[in-house]
Amino acid sequence: MENKRKTIAIDMDGVIADTIAQFIIWYEREHGVLIEKEAFHGVPESEGLPNGAVRKFVYTPGFFRTIPVMEGAREAVLALMKNYDVYIVSAATEFPHSLFEKYEWLQENFPFISWKNIIFCGDKSVIATDYMIDDHVKNLDCHNGSCILFTAGHNIGIDRHTRINNWDEVLELFNNEQI
Repeated sequence: MENKRKTIAIDMDGVIADTIAQFIIWYEREHGVLIEKEAFHGVPESEGLPNGAVRKFVYTPGFFRTIPVMEGAREAVLALMKNYDVYIVSAATEFPHSLFEKYEWLQENFPFISWKNIIFCGDKSVIATDYMIDDHVKNLDCHNGSCILFTAGHNIGIDRHTRINNWDEVLELFNNEQI
C-alpha cells in the first residue's frame, strides 16, 4: 500500500503575503507618514494604523493584488512541496473583492501552486490537513491537526501553539520533524 503524503494548509495574509509591509507602504503613500511595524505589536491588526486606515485599505481595490511576498516564503513553500501536499488557505470571503486579487497574486508569486491546491473560504475549521500554518490563533484553535503559529504583531504573547518566526524556522521545524 502506498504511503499517503501528509498535508499542510498555509495561510496567505501575514504568512506568505506581508500584509503589514503593505499597510505601511499604503499609509505612507496616502499620508506621508512612515509607521513602524512595531505599531502593530500587541494590538489587533485593525488597530495598527490610525483613523481606521487598515479597514479602508482592505476594502480598496489593488490592496491584495500588490502585497509584497513574505521573505523566504516562495523558496520554503517550494521546498515543502517536495515532501508534502501543500494547500494555500485564505479566509478570502471576508473581503469578497479580494478573491480575484488573491488568486492573481498567487498566480504571479507562487505559479507552482495548482488551482486545485488553493482554498478560499470563510471558516477555516473545515480544513482537515495534517498541519496548519497561520498567524491567527482563532484559525488554529479549531484545527484538528498540528498547529503552527506564524509570528505577527497581533499574536505576540500567545503561547498555546508551536511558534515560528520566519520561513527558515518553518523549514527547520519540518526538516527536523519537531512537530
